[in-house]
Amino acid sequence: MKLKKYQYKKVKSTNDVAIKKIKSGIKNGVVLAETQTKGRGQYGKKWISFKGNLLMSVFFEINTTTSIKNITFKNYEIIRKSIQKFTKNKIKIKPPNDLLINKEKICGILQETFFKDKKKFIVVGIGLNLVKSPKIKKYPTNYLNKYTSKKVSKLMLFRSIKYLYEKKINYLI
Repeated sequence: MKLKKYQYKKVKSTNDVAIKKIKSGIKNGVVLAETQTKGRGQYGKKWISFKGNLLMSVFFEINTTTSIKNITFKNYEIIRKSIQKFTKNKIKIKPPNDLLINKEKICGILQETFFKDKKKFIVVGIGLNLVKSPKIKKYPTNYLNKYTSKKVSKLMLFRSIKYLYEKKINYLI
């Protein structure tokens, strides 16, 4: 399944834009933004969004009986595999929503589900520290390009994640 790209300079949240797209009748796609002013993480925490990092949301319809626990693991695997090809360092999944290299957070994932017209949708928000990471007390963070031999561009990373979702999306739903 092909996912249409919706690209923006500045948004409040890529997940919010994806939800608006679904409410307007669009069933799937990818939202990409240069910056977001009110990015959010798990449990309503603020996601610090530096320009140059990857800020995107993938959205699509899922079966109403699909297990969220199962789809969460599959989403993590798609994102992890998409990133892993750019670094020799092992990327680990730290539930509920982080990807780590050397015990440092490089990526946060926020999944949101909701119903529209008796159909169930999932929005997978991806905030990946590509060129810069926030300094957070009690939680070490870093950025992907620190762990790569060649600089990875946002476009390369976006294409990698989008391609793997398009290839595996039928497996998810």
